[in-house]
Amino acid sequence: MLRIGLTGGIGSGKSYISNIFRHLGVKVFDADEIAKRILDSNPGVRIKLSDLFGEGIYIEGKFNRQEAAKRVFKDAELLRKMNAIVHPEVLTSFNSWAESYSSFPYVMKEAAIIFESGANKFLDAVINISAPEDMRIRRVMVRDSASRDEVIARMGHQWSEKERIDMADFVLVNDEKSMLIPQIIEIHNALT
Repeated sequence: MLRIGLTGGIGSGKSYISNIFRHLGVKVFDADEIAKRILDSNPGVRIKLSDLFGEGIYIEGKFNRQEAAKRVFKDAELLRKMNAIVHPEVLTSFNSWAESYSSFPYVMKEAAIIFESGANKFLDAVINISAPEDMRIRRVMVRDSASRDEVIARMGHQWSEKERIDMADFVLVNDEKSMLIPQIIEIHNALT
C-alpha cells in the first residue's frame, strides 16, 4: 500500500478534490480535521499548548482557534512551536489509520502543509493542487468571510506555488479552465 499526500495552497480545492478521490474508492485521511480533534481532546497536547499560549487558549474545553490564528500568523516562531506539538500526533494518528487499509493500493493524506511540516518524508508520493493565486484568494475570502489581507497573511505561512510544484510528484491544475476529472483519473490509474 502506498501513502500518498494531497496538498496545495489555501483555496486550491483540496477538500473538493479529496472527495473525488473518495468517490473512486480511495480512503482519505483529513489531517487538518484530525489536528482539530487532537487540539481539543489529546491531554498531552492540551497541556503543552496551554503552556505555550497561556491558560486562556482553551475556552469551555475547546481550543480557541481564532485567538491562536491571530497570534501564530503574526509570530512565525510561535507557529513553529505549535506545529512541533501537533504534527507528531497527527503523524502517529495517520500511520495507525493507514495500517487499517493495508489491503488498498494506496491511501491518501489530505493536508495543507505537507511540505512545510516535513510530512512528505513519510509519504511515497505527493500530489500538489495548483490554482492561480488570485483565484485562491477569492475562494478563501468567500469561504471564510475573510478580508484579502487576512488571506494573504495566511498564504505567507505556506510555501509558494513554485516550491510545491517543484517538490510534488504529481500536479493537478484546478484553475476552472483545465478539465479536472481526467487529471485525477490519470493519477489514480498511475497509483493503482
